[in-house]
Amino acid sequence: MSATYQQVEGEQAAGAVGEEKCKGGFALSMPSDASRKLASGWLWLGIASLVGAGLFAILLVLSRTPYVQDIFPWVDFFHTALVVHVDLSVLLWFMAFAGVLWSLNSSSRFIGIGWLALVLAAVGAAVIVLSPFIAVGKPLMSNYVPVIQSTFFFTGLTIFAIGVAILVLRSLVAIPSADLWRGGEASIRIGFYAASIATLVALIAFGWSYNIIPQGVFESTQYYDLLFWGGGHVLQFTYSLLMLAGWLWLANACGAKIPLTPRLASALLVLGLLPVFYAPVIYLSFAGDMGSYMEQFTQLMKVGGAFAPVPLGLAVLYGIGAVKNLPAAAKPQRAALLSSIVLFAIGGGISLMIGDSNTIITAHYHGTGGAISLAFMGLAIHLLPRLGYRTPDLKWATLMSYIYGTGQLLHIIGLLWSGGYGVQRKVAGAAQGLHGFAQTAGMGLMGLGGLIAVIGGIMFLVVVFKAMRRPA
Repeated sequence: MSATYQQVEGEQAAGAVGEEKCKGGFALSMPSDASRKLASGWLWLGIASLVGAGLFAILLVLSRTPYVQDIFPWVDFFHTALVVHVDLSVLLWFMAFAGVLWSLNSSSRFIGIGWLALVLAAVGAAVIVLSPFIAVGKPLMSNYVPVIQSTFFFTGLTIFAIGVAILVLRSLVAIPSADLWRGGEASIRIGFYAASIATLVALIAFGWSYNIIPQGVFESTQYYDLLFWGGGHVLQFTYSLLMLAGWLWLANACGAKIPLTPRLASALLVLGLLPVFYAPVIYLSFAGDMGSYMEQFTQLMKVGGAFAPVPLGLAVLYGIGAVKNLPAAAKPQRAALLSSIVLFAIGGGISLMIGDSNTIITAHYHGTGGAISLAFMGLAIHLLPRLGYRTPDLKWATLMSYIYGTGQLLHIIGLLWSGGYGVQRKVAGAAQGLHGFAQTAGMGLMGLGGLIAVIGGIMFLVVVFKAMRRPA
């Protein structure tokens, strides 16, 4: 089969799937051109964030390479680059793709404000990327949002946060017309809307934490752990809700008949939001006890984080398992969907094993974070032709998810194995204390898996860039 013929066949299949969604499936109708252009802008920001994360990953390697490391003019560039890499690959990528979905979920009202949010977020992201080269500061590997101790970095982070706040507020007021809130489409919209509410609560939580945590320790990792702890945990519900609604959308793209009525699916997504409203109770009840404050948010994530994903994930798996004659254009969506569900299940299960501060914690969030990334990657592939771009290469788009998912799985197994032997997180080199074969083998498997996952990530970027380089 020629590449041209395969592409045409894929576009025809995509059209057939698009027609199917109009019959009441779990999918979103495409909005006006103005909203789609705004969504495309957020997608470009998300892709740029992943490219930046990849470049900083290369700098991470160079900063620890003999002789080459002497080129870098400041001490501890490794951790400085790691801060920016983590922020780009998680916070900025996830929030940028949230901007894609919220833009598609909104009407064209206040579209100018939507572009303002995007510009601010892009400026903030650029400042964060430039901060290691313009204003050298002490890197602090705080949980959820690692930081660099410099005014320049915090300026970028603040500008980005303002952009996200404007994005969220617009998504809450630019509500689509009532005729678009029907059937399965209403479930998707409710999931995206619930994620907006969760993000608003997270932003409030960041401000609340700033208000209650003890002052005078601004230069310690502990301070920023406390600052970002509450909002960071709430933000995980945002990502989870977007992922769950994305699972429904991807399953629908595969032609799956999910054994859930739209009303029940919507109820499950609302259930996934409800734990967020316990956050103010934690702040009001444990503001003077930082240890209890942190423990309460940990328990909130452990318990509340399973409310919606378990039943909804099982329903999606059942539906996708019953699909026969999968359209060629839906193979990338199925690959991303299955890989995402498997990783999320493993990451969630590992959370029950967390005790000491070792690499088991890292295994947990690589599972859940990798699952969210895969769902977003699958949605990006699905949305490209619907945003006016070329249909992506189906073969490589499918392989990408399996390679990335396999790499993340090996990475997680290695971290879980090493954590069982007491290897600590957030350390490198001799500080890891790899004294036995089991510890060394576990971290070796972790490294191999990470390398494979990086290859999968590069494949995703290549596939997307080739599709976006010119309109269809």
